Amino acid sequence: MERQAVVEFDRVSISLDYRGQRVDLLRQVSFQVEAGKTLGLVGESGAGKSMMGRVLSGLLPENLRLTNGEVRFHGKKVTDSQMRALLGKKIAFIPQEPLSSLNPVMSIQDQMFEHLKRVGVAKKDRYAYSLERLAEVGLPDPAAILGRYAHQLSGGQCQRVLIAMAFSGDPELIIADEPTTALDVITQAQIIRILREVQRRHNTAVILITHDLRLAAHVCDEVMVLYAGDVVEKGPAHQVLDQPRHPYAWALKNATPNLTGPLYQLPTLAEIMPGIQDMAELTGCRFIKRCPLAQEACHRYTPILTGAQSQVACLLVNSLTQQVPTQRLSKLEQKSHNQPEVLVSFDKVEQVYQIGKFSKKKVMSALKPLSLTVHAGELVGIVGESGSGKSTVARLMVGLNTPSSGTIHVLGRPRSTLSKSEKLEVSRSVQMIFQDPDSALNPRRKVWELVTQVLELDPTLSTECRQQVAVSLMSQVGIATDAAYRFPVQLSGGQKQRINIARALCVEPRLLVADEVVSGLDVSVQALIMNLLLRLNQELGIAVVFISHDLSVIRYLCTRVLVMKEGEVVEQGPTARVFSQPRHEYTKSLLAAVPPDDSTQSWPSIHF
Repeated sequence: MERQAVVEFDRVSISLDYRGQRVDLLRQVSFQVEAGKTLGLVGESGAGKSMMGRVLSGLLPENLRLTNGEVRFHGKKVTDSQMRALLGKKIAFIPQEPLSSLNPVMSIQDQMFEHLKRVGVAKKDRYAYSLERLAEVGLPDPAAILGRYAHQLSGGQCQRVLIAMAFSGDPELIIADEPTTALDVITQAQIIRILREVQRRHNTAVILITHDLRLAAHVCDEVMVLYAGDVVEKGPAHQVLDQPRHPYAWALKNATPNLTGPLYQLPTLAEIMPGIQDMAELTGCRFIKRCPLAQEACHRYTPILTGAQSQVACLLVNSLTQQVPTQRLSKLEQKSHNQPEVLVSFDKVEQVYQIGKFSKKKVMSALKPLSLTVHAGELVGIVGESGSGKSTVARLMVGLNTPSSGTIHVLGRPRSTLSKSEKLEVSRSVQMIFQDPDSALNPRRKVWELVTQVLELDPTLSTECRQQVAVSLMSQVGIATDAAYRFPVQLSGGQKQRINIARALCVEPRLLVADEVVSGLDVSVQALIMNLLLRLNQELGIAVVFISHDLSVIRYLCTRVLVMKEGEVVEQGPTARVFSQPRHEYTKSLLAAVPPDDSTQSWPSIHF
């Protein structure tokens, strides 16, 4: 007997009018998700993943409309208004940013009660029901959690609260939109385990939107790879992600660094995902401008999904196994830097904060006495859970924080004794690249002004001179020169991050401190940024201190790694040795929390 799908897309197209022309943002998308099953949506930003979430919630913008096909819930066609009525009851969301998704001025109890009222839980039962749901997602002392506010909880705790709220109405479909993107590997594994456990208890259908291919391979039953609104590959998760057949799926897989095995240069995709104007002008395959195998026929014909269990939309599908480059890429050649010069050194540096007031004042140690050195040309990685002290080290390195005790030397001079002019000189040598490119770039200034902002201190430099410098720097980081006269809002996330790097290079630094600069980026953009940092290191001798919760990224980029836990370094050494033969139990737990590269291998951290 065939099982009925909870939700089904049947040849759905979502369109808008662009200059009098219809443009399909989703094109002939079909899938179904049964109770207890998980469908993964994979693709770069702009692929259409979140658009599908808007369709399922009935929250499409006014200028978009369903122009083909239909959406069915338990076999019955549903309209936008009917979908909105199901939202929160039969359909629930787990959003990407837990902290920004919870109201900062309402307690967790008030927010849960408000949600429970919507799903029909009686007032007298809401407190006990909330305790039960919070306990179900593994939160200790649920009563205490109810009395707190979002800022008093960690990111992982906030995400668990959102999972508890999502399952409170016993929904039949959960849409999880990048639920673990900003979380460290241990918290990610905990959240995925909880999601799977609760899904199993309630037999809930789940749609998981993610850019983490390894995660999708281990969590999902089926995966759809989306590109510019088209489904280019669909099938069993392990088959699609271990043996991709479409050139785009292949490119995504190979842009993801491995945690084990030999290290090779990551291939990157040329160009960027087509926008609305590009879609209006393109004929045939939408991947054609980035595809290394494109032929004349690809311009004329739009490929459709073909195949039985695993489906691929490519005109060359029958010959892809011969034409897709499968040979080993050249081994990554990282320079061995033997310069004795120390750029930054910590001598028993400690960072202590006082929290609370008066009699309730407490002392919190963010960084316990730490000694470390960073030499010229080094590639140093720092890993650890959220709150382990990684960002504290970064802020101390660039002088944004003043240590509570200990001494920091920069270029051989104690930072605490530097004059104002010396501090300015030293700050040029140590530059920081921040995690969020949007908040780091002034939206009201053009790109060339942002890149050369520091040169405004020199009144003798003309506008033309600064523009020439900006164009040169942008060329170094792989940004087209015409982008110099755009505003940040007109750039992609990867382009904005490269602009941040170009701005840091404007002062010719000797050390770049990169704090989670690839967190949340698509794997293709992530590979581009990492290859750029490696090139800057190899060609210009710039040292990099790279902070990340992604261990495979650290392994790819860094030659030395520091593992931090609760404000102290518990293990350090050559990256290859630390990751292949970890000595500290905490390092072992971090490595165990990463989904294995091979989807056929067991991932113990999420099994129950």
